[in-house]
Amino acid sequence: MFPSLRAFIETLDGAGELVRIRRECDPKLEIAEIAARTMKLPGGGPALLFENPRGSRFPLAINVFGSRRRMAMALGVREIEDHARALAELLGGASAPGSLWDKLKMLPKLGRVAGALPKSTSGPAPCQEVVEDRVDHIDLTQLPILTCWPDDGGPFITLPIVITHDPETGARNCGMYRMQLLDKNTTAMHWQAHKTGMRHFHKYKERGQKVPVAVVLGGDPALTYAATAPLPDGVDELLLAGFLRRRAVELVPCKTQPIEVPADADFVLEGYVDPTEAMVDEGPFGDHTGFYTPRDKYPAFHVTCVTRRKDAIYPATVVGRPPMEDAWLGKATERLFLPLLRMMLPELVDYNLPVEGVFHNMAIVAIDKQYPWHGRKIMHALWGMGQLMFTKCVVVVDKDVNVHDVAEVAWRVLNNIDPKRDVMISDGPYDVLDHASCSVGFGGKMGVDATAKWKEEGYERGWPAVAMMASEVEARVDRLWNELGIAEAKWAR
Repeated sequence: MFPSLRAFIETLDGAGELVRIRRECDPKLEIAEIAARTMKLPGGGPALLFENPRGSRFPLAINVFGSRRRMAMALGVREIEDHARALAELLGGASAPGSLWDKLKMLPKLGRVAGALPKSTSGPAPCQEVVEDRVDHIDLTQLPILTCWPDDGGPFITLPIVITHDPETGARNCGMYRMQLLDKNTTAMHWQAHKTGMRHFHKYKERGQKVPVAVVLGGDPALTYAATAPLPDGVDELLLAGFLRRRAVELVPCKTQPIEVPADADFVLEGYVDPTEAMVDEGPFGDHTGFYTPRDKYPAFHVTCVTRRKDAIYPATVVGRPPMEDAWLGKATERLFLPLLRMMLPELVDYNLPVEGVFHNMAIVAIDKQYPWHGRKIMHALWGMGQLMFTKCVVVVDKDVNVHDVAEVAWRVLNNIDPKRDVMISDGPYDVLDHASCSVGFGGKMGVDATAKWKEEGYERGWPAVAMMASEVEARVDRLWNELGIAEAKWAR
């Protein structure tokens, strides 16, 4: 675990993963352009620490999750699969009936994660070394909040952990929802229709009550990752963070709201959303799809208190046409959740959510095919499973296909399909950020079954084998290869 974002930054620095930028840079577009260029370097580029953002005394960290190595470092492992295996072992013996989500909800009952349960503490906390609880003194413009793209509606907080509670059950939700700065102590809160934050909003609205909210910035990077994880209602993201960091998240009460927050945060914005107020204009915003999402109506968040560390670092990201930093957060989730998906779909060998498909536009799935039309079953299963319900296109291939080699996938798919037989069109929920559907949040789905076809699937000719060289010949040429001079030869390129 890391006791602070600064500790993680120092670890990255010592590992040669960080570039410190000491010259003054402008949070309006300039930092975003520098960061975006860096994120598109081979391997994701280095993490960046802007030590002198224009108009702010707080350093700004960006691209700290922007490579495979840094993503693993953030979660305290050599490879993300280390956590995936541990989580699969925990749930492997769980006897919960029903869905994957039922099994996940058993986590707090499993003895080996008891130490990961969030725990309340009292007394001084790093996140409250400085307290500003006079509303007339609160000024969010002192933070180096980024304006990322020229047509954005304004500056946006892009890496927040937004904490609310279900007023009926008390269950906590920690989600990542962008926040557009409206004035010194007000932001828009981008609670989309399908998200838990919006469900909490509607429950408070029915009760005629304000929604208490705490926004956490920074702290242990495991907290930030956990807020992006697609957990179902009832599974506490702070429990996941505690499991990943191998230590419980310590919580302290807010100064002005009935919410607890991680004690090691860099900044905490305390406040409320009033459901009786008119919605505010939010957007446009250059989104992770690479396109602008248009202006729309969202709730307003009113800040009642700001607390922080004395040496706080402001965390940020910029999203846009992939690949960007968020690609590595998404890939961490892909790897972490594979063993969990296989608990419900044991025939699933591997899957790939291509970065270019911004994770919800395509899933490439390899299966151990066991009966006719098995691929169709997989499509429907994924469309009914958590946030995979947003997937626009599911491509199913056989178990011998490397789903992470997009060239191999394209070769197999384009050779294996008869579109009339193998392409299925359905419909269902969409991510509300998707601009292609005729209706917001709902549209068509496509399933492509590119598995080898069986006689029972109407294929009478006998499926051909893949042409492959004999293994002994491959081995013989491997031994000869360096003597042939081919690899070293110069030819017109």
